[in-house]
Amino acid sequence: MSHEAPFVLRHDRDDGLSTLTLNRPEQFNALSTGMLAALQAELDAIAANEAVRVVVIAGAGRAFCAGHDLKELHANRNQAFLQALFAQCGELMQTIARMPQPVIARVQGIATAAGCQLVGACDLAVAADVARFAVSGINIGLFCATPAVSLSRNLGRKAALEMLLTGEFIDAMEARTKGLVNQVVPADALDAEIERLALAILEKSAIAVRLGKSMFHRQLEMSLCDAYAYAGEVMACNILSEDAAEGMDAFIEKRAPAFHGR
Repeated sequence: MSHEAPFVLRHDRDDGLSTLTLNRPEQFNALSTGMLAALQAELDAIAANEAVRVVVIAGAGRAFCAGHDLKELHANRNQAFLQALFAQCGELMQTIARMPQPVIARVQGIATAAGCQLVGACDLAVAADVARFAVSGINIGLFCATPAVSLSRNLGRKAALEMLLTGEFIDAMEARTKGLVNQVVPADALDAEIERLALAILEKSAIAVRLGKSMFHRQLEMSLCDAYAYAGEVMACNILSEDAAEGMDAFIEKRAPAFHGR
């Protein structure tokens, strides 16, 4: 592939679905600094665009994402570069949590190291039954510390540490059992399942989805008492919205709601 090819391809639909495709198939969509910058720019633009309601992150070729570009890391073995790179990657993962739109990972192949981290950072994930997952840095003497942040927030502690300490692959069904992905489908049904999930969100109130995603991520870092207090404030504000009034009217009148801006 030419170096002039875009690192990330973007496709927007009129119904509010935007798909970002990692576009380094020959490098298994490794997260080079260029790839990270391109994906960050697209996510920032989408976050500011109210017309986009749901985002899908996909990978071109056989792999979803094989993690960081090891050739780039090996060629820049100095602390300043490496700390900047991992800060760049961490900012990207946090952007996914902060942006108002739900983000779905479309995992058609392997997701390793920072690629597995990216799956964990997405709000939802659907995997083909042939997909496999690993945080395999330990196999080359490198503990996957930044992917550990994502894994430990998706899997139980022992399950996350087992992956981190052994570097062994898990298949798609085990990834679902452990909580890393939501659904596993045959490879030829992957797009249909992504479509079903996206449409299920797109038909809901945009206000409720935005409030809900923000609330969900923020309360995870709070104490139980603070989380309930914050959740109560969010629900009160949500109930006062036009969409909630329409939804309650529709329920009482036994009809489908017509949410604003659907």
